[in-house]
Amino acid sequence: METNHLSLGDKVYETVLAELITLKVLPGSKISVDALARQLGVSQTPVRAALIRLEAEGLVVKTHNVGYSAADMPARKRFEEMHEMRLLLEPYMVALACERMSDEQRRYLSDLSNRIEISAKKHDSTAYGHFAKHDAEFHAWIAQQAGNELMAETLARLHAHMHVFRLCFRTSVTEQAREEHNLIISALVNGDAQTATDAMREHILKSWERMSTLLSDFN
Repeated sequence: METNHLSLGDKVYETVLAELITLKVLPGSKISVDALARQLGVSQTPVRAALIRLEAEGLVVKTHNVGYSAADMPARKRFEEMHEMRLLLEPYMVALACERMSDEQRRYLSDLSNRIEISAKKHDSTAYGHFAKHDAEFHAWIAQQAGNELMAETLARLHAHMHVFRLCFRTSVTEQAREEHNLIISALVNGDAQTATDAMREHILKSWERMSTLLSDFN
C-alpha cells in the first residue's frame, strides 16, 4: 500500500511502528502519548488508536496508572513459535503469490531486489536497519500478493518482533541471507511456484539457525 493513500490513523500507526522496530523507542521504555502527538503534529486521538493497535499486536503494553510502554523482548519459546508459524504460512503464501503475479508486479519485485542488494552491501552502523526495512517490505509484499489479508497481518506482526530482536543484537547482514532472497526472487520472477516454496522454506530454516545462536541465553 502506498503511504500517500493511507489514512491519518494508518500513517500515525506506521510511524510509531517504525520507531519501535528501528529501536528509536527501546524495549521496555515508556511511551508518551502527548510527546508523540506533538512530534507528529496530530491530536492525541490517532496516537492512542495506534497504540491500541500495537498493544493488540504485542509490541506495546499498557499498565494501569502508568500508561504505555514498548513491550519487553519475547522469551525464546515465543521466537520458536514465531518460526513455526512462518514455516506453516510463508512457503504456502509464496506459491500463491507466484501464481498470481502480473508482469508489472514482477518488475516491481526486480526493483525491490536491487534495493535489498544495495542495502545489504552497506557496512556502516545503519546497515542492518536499511536491510531490515527492505526485508520487511519483501516479505510483506509476498504476503499481499497471496491475497489473504489475515495471513498477511499475522506475518507482519511476527516480522516486527523479529526485527526488534535483530536490531537489539545488531545482527549483521550475511551473504547467505542475500543468496536466499535471490533464490526466492528468481523463482517468483520465473513463475516457478515449487522452487519458490522450497526456497522460502529453506530461507526460514536458515534464518532460525542464525537467530538461535543469539537466543542461547534466553529462557
